[in-house]
Amino acid sequence: MILLRSRNVKYLSNRMINTCKLLSKPTPLFFHSIHTMSDYSKERRVAIEAVLSASKVCQSVFQHLVAKETLTKDDKSPVTVADFSAQAIVNTCLKQHFPQDPIVGEEDSKDLQGEEGKVLREKVVSLTNGVLSETEKLSEQQILDAIDRGNYAGGPKGRHWALDPIDGTKGFLRGGQYAVCLALIVDGIVQVGVVGCPNLPVNYKEPEGERGALFIAVRGQGAYQRKFSDEKESRIEFADISSTAESTFCESVEAGHSSHGDAVEIAKLLGITREPVRMDSQAKYCSISRGDADIYLRLPTSKTYVEKIWDHASGNVLVTEAGGKVTDIHGQPLDFSVGRTLEKNKGVIASKASIHDQVLKAVQQVLNI
Repeated sequence: MILLRSRNVKYLSNRMINTCKLLSKPTPLFFHSIHTMSDYSKERRVAIEAVLSASKVCQSVFQHLVAKETLTKDDKSPVTVADFSAQAIVNTCLKQHFPQDPIVGEEDSKDLQGEEGKVLREKVVSLTNGVLSETEKLSEQQILDAIDRGNYAGGPKGRHWALDPIDGTKGFLRGGQYAVCLALIVDGIVQVGVVGCPNLPVNYKEPEGERGALFIAVRGQGAYQRKFSDEKESRIEFADISSTAESTFCESVEAGHSSHGDAVEIAKLLGITREPVRMDSQAKYCSISRGDADIYLRLPTSKTYVEKIWDHASGNVLVTEAGGKVTDIHGQPLDFSVGRTLEKNKGVIASKASIHDQVLKAVQQVLNI
């Protein structure tokens, strides 16, 4: 059973709804004299509000969670009630502002259907409507339909959004790092990326300080960070290092997500002696983009595993705009035009652009490529 403090949740909901209403109003003429129609300014603003609202709801859910409810999908990853609710909230916001844009989402409503899904479905409906005002409450079917708006197949043409409502579910459940990730892909290229990290310290040098960081990037416009509590944005970039020996790895907590053993050998070749920073989710992309660490490796642990686009789309544009470079282990850019997966790529290497070639060479040497 999930219990929420209604006062806190209603505040978050009203803020989300009021902002969405403001964003939906016609843009003043003077605004068009400053911004072009192709700068993705509206997409940026809507994505920020959707991710921030979903992130804050997840925070509130965790803080007032009495019983952690999970189920197991075929790929063995845990799914929480908050996961479904966050997807419903983000998809509803996107539909309001961009009704023609399809969404590639991680979740679908199949586990909520029928008699078998009744208990979980009722909790999702209760949680979702618990963060909506009386006039905005959704029916059970509307919530299921919102979740299933994430069933788009993706592809090389047109616009679509890629959403991971809670990336790093295990991190969420243990009170560690997780992220709400939303990206706009246009003709196979990630143009906008927003990542909300509710548990990430705003300043990595103050690990016990304020938490809740939002990361924003639009292709060609730089990468930025802001607090959940403050709209002021600060430009971010990779740390100023001159050699790989000065660098630090950022790795997945779960060894099943990336080969830690291979990473140790790669570190030796690069002269890296610092202990790696380990965390869940796309928070790793955020961490290296602002200089907490320098290299993120997601090395293959299986010949058959294929990465999903929602696990990397937002982080990809964020790293690029912060002065980094992202490729697979063969040195090829990540291809988001194939569909729901990165079928043409194997593994992920993200680092400061100036050292990327050295990192790639070391990876290929260790993996015998």
